Amino acid sequence: MRITLRLIVSLIVVVVFVALVSTWVNVRQEKAKLYEEVQSRSALLAESFKESVRNNLEAKNHAGLQKLADKFQSQKQLEGVAIYDAAGARIISSSALTPALAVNREAVNALLKKRQDETLTCVMADKIMFLYPISITLKGGEAARIVLFTNVSYIDYDLFKIWKRTLIRLLAQMILISLVTLMVVKWTFVNPITQMAEWMKNLRIGGSHSHVPPFKGDIFAPIAEEATTLATNLQAARHAAQNEARLRHEGESLWTPERLKEHIKITMGGRPLFVVSNREPYMHLKEGKDIRTIMPAGGLVTALDPILKAAGGTWVAHGSGEADFEVTDEKNRIKVPPEEPAYSLRRVPLTKEEEDGYYYGFSNEGIWPLCHIAHIRPIFRKEDWKYYYDVNKKFSETVLEEIEEVKEPCVLIQDYHFTLLPGMIKAARPDARVAVFWHIPWPNPEAFGICPWQKELVLGLLGADLIGFQTQFYCNNFLDTVDRTIESRIDWEHFSVQKEGHITMVKPFPISVAFQQPDKDGKTPAVKPEPRSVLKEMGLKAEYLGVSVDRIDYTKGMLERVKTVERFLEKYPEYVKKFTLIQLGAPSRTHIPQYHGFLAELHAEVDRINWKFKAKDWKAIIFLEKHHDRREITKFYKIADACLVTSLHDGMNLVAKEFVAAREDLGGVLILSRFAGASRELKNALIVNPYDIEQMADAVYYSLTMSKAEIEERMARMRQNLHENNIYKWAANLTEELVKLRMDDFKLTGV
Repeated sequence: MRITLRLIVSLIVVVVFVALVSTWVNVRQEKAKLYEEVQSRSALLAESFKESVRNNLEAKNHAGLQKLADKFQSQKQLEGVAIYDAAGARIISSSALTPALAVNREAVNALLKKRQDETLTCVMADKIMFLYPISITLKGGEAARIVLFTNVSYIDYDLFKIWKRTLIRLLAQMILISLVTLMVVKWTFVNPITQMAEWMKNLRIGGSHSHVPPFKGDIFAPIAEEATTLATNLQAARHAAQNEARLRHEGESLWTPERLKEHIKITMGGRPLFVVSNREPYMHLKEGKDIRTIMPAGGLVTALDPILKAAGGTWVAHGSGEADFEVTDEKNRIKVPPEEPAYSLRRVPLTKEEEDGYYYGFSNEGIWPLCHIAHIRPIFRKEDWKYYYDVNKKFSETVLEEIEEVKEPCVLIQDYHFTLLPGMIKAARPDARVAVFWHIPWPNPEAFGICPWQKELVLGLLGADLIGFQTQFYCNNFLDTVDRTIESRIDWEHFSVQKEGHITMVKPFPISVAFQQPDKDGKTPAVKPEPRSVLKEMGLKAEYLGVSVDRIDYTKGMLERVKTVERFLEKYPEYVKKFTLIQLGAPSRTHIPQYHGFLAELHAEVDRINWKFKAKDWKAIIFLEKHHDRREITKFYKIADACLVTSLHDGMNLVAKEFVAAREDLGGVLILSRFAGASRELKNALIVNPYDIEQMADAVYYSLTMSKAEIEERMARMRQNLHENNIYKWAANLTEELVKLRMDDFKLTGV
């Protein structure tokens, strides 16, 4: 639309400019021509009665002069004639002209004296008069002057009509140009491009079955030719992948997005999947007058976005971006991802008070430290609990609206922000199949008993048909908590809880990342970045690199990690000026005092250690505090000799798995905390106690001195584990278990 408008405006400006300049020149020429005609006619008339005037003047025949002057006032456009003596006194004038001359006598006399026999123009009695003077010489040397007065007001009117006709033509031309341009642009460009874009979109999402683009030949011939080839290849590849997914579905094989899509289609009978989380997968932010789409950092988004892309459905989340609700429809929905829409995002608006109480207050000052044994005292406030309840209620109303037309909908709720939501949904829709996945640890009953609303939280969770945790250990803790908190029937053999006729299954589902091993017969993997060039961009030098990627949080063991670097350099001084830890830290929850104080302490420790080992062109620790995109993080994964994941307590920690997934070269050593859920799966990492600084310093040393063969063997085993247990398998297991458990529930309750 902008291009079309610019084209129309440009054409109109050019046409108007040319027309105005042409008309201006034409008007000037026409004006000069008309005045030249008046002057020529006046000259002929003056010459025609010049001798008669001389004879009558010499004979002093005033009556004859008057008759002669009155005779010429009947000529076309000629107002009359006046005769003046040598002193400029009027001798006689045409009868019709005499009153006007009497009124404008002084002005006319002044003009005649000033201009002599030159033609001139003046205004008399609201008329524009053209004065043509001619001198005559009488006998005896006396002189007189004849002046013809012609009304030339018609000239300005004729010129006005020329401008008027020009402007009318211009208006017609502008309308015609706009219409013709719009039609030409639409027929020639807009319609074909729109059709092509729609065809390509359908082709990408599998909706188009035609190999031929909607236009051919002309200026689009090269695009049409390439698009035809692309469509043929893409559809062939998609058909092959779908066939492979169908064949693999019956047996044990590796999970891919195609297989997951086919699996969910079969398992769920074509029904959509509904995901609920606090954090949204895509945010819209303002950049000047433009709106930019970003994907927020975090393991939850990394894990669930590929699932919704593969399965389709709706994701319900808090709309926290400043431009989020400027791009949604009247129901606060938008299709995502923007480049290839695969599912709907339903945004829930929260007030600042709701966000402060529900998210920063109860969720992150209460439940978060309660569940992470990181020696930070949880804080519970009554007003925060009220907001937590209200927001859970608001989300339940939104989810119920989304699932209103769906029979036996499947709802997958994420994490500790929505412990009350399963019970609320189940109360309104008993037929809904509800699962909760708890991403963080679940503490022992004694620790959880600190919460004043522990009973309400447990009852809310038991509204779900299935509760998933990262590890079996957390499942055990949850059942112990249920046993001590409420009266229920617990089946320890099958890990289920029966409360008031409703059964809730509790199972471990270790979450993973979207990882698949590269095809050995495929193309050469991407070239590994050069570590020296990456460091050179930061003005530093180092032979060995360690990397850590975290959301800045006191549970991630970041303080212990930087102290490990200090102890490592003290214990193995030969690595001073050779080893650098690059810490990528994404700011998080800075409104909360504990986080603000933790960040200040972390900065102080990094500065102290860097000062202690200060050297030119080298630092022990580089702390990059900002939100990094996926490509930038992957670059650091690929060049690191060691990746340090030293969480004090973590449900899973997908950074460990992301590092393994990035190492196609089988290089790099993973140093992993025993208190992270990932340590149960990635057993070939160097497992450490993050509270034991000596042990971690030795692990860093071992990672740098380990043989290449051992490094590759450890990494290959971890990659194989990741390949067999990727995010698609996690989603398949969770959804399949949810559907199966719901059927069992019907049987047990006699439905």
